[in-house]
Amino acid sequence: MKRALSVRDIMTKKYETIPFTGQWLEAFGMPERTGVWIIWGNSGNGKSTFALQLCTELCKHGKVLYNSLEEGSCLTFRKRLELVAGDMDGKRFNVVSESVDELSKRLLRQRSADFVVIDSFQYSGLSYPAYRQFKDKHPNKLLIFISHAEGSRPAGRSAKSVLYDASQKIWIEGFKAISNGRSIGANGGTYTIWEDSAMVFHGCKS
Repeated sequence: MKRALSVRDIMTKKYETIPFTGQWLEAFGMPERTGVWIIWGNSGNGKSTFALQLCTELCKHGKVLYNSLEEGSCLTFRKRLELVAGDMDGKRFNVVSESVDELSKRLLRQRSADFVVIDSFQYSGLSYPAYRQFKDKHPNKLLIFISHAEGSRPAGRSAKSVLYDASQKIWIEGFKAISNGRSIGANGGTYTIWEDSAMVFHGCKS
């Protein structure tokens, strides 16, 4: 049985955080460096573009691995990557398209990626128990799942369960990313993916 923590234990504990700056800090603050994030939204709202913009930022703080299960390295993925490639540290960003079992073996190697994007949760084929096993096997990683949406929630029972478990929950709508997670920045948790497109979308909605 583990020892119970005192108030002093908790208050003096050191946490490793991601030192975001600029609009990332304004939207998301400084979240913990490990754990689980989930990003979800309906098609055509900027979800995949946001994920690659996030990868660009995370490359400043460690190695990033993108598991492109849904698209592989097809032309549409390349076109989205071209939009951010000029700002990305190419030596710290790699793309694979492999099963979660293969990915897990890769992450157990020395000097493996710090931040892992799995696109998408539905294509991973993970059940919720399998997700928990995968998460528990890699406690020193930040695991970022991209999910399809069903209305305003992640699609499928397992993805909905991940939503409740994740520390950072980011909903994508109209080219804006909205944080409903445990780390929210000074602006209330909103990051604009594409300014012009967001203005058109949200202008029409108002």
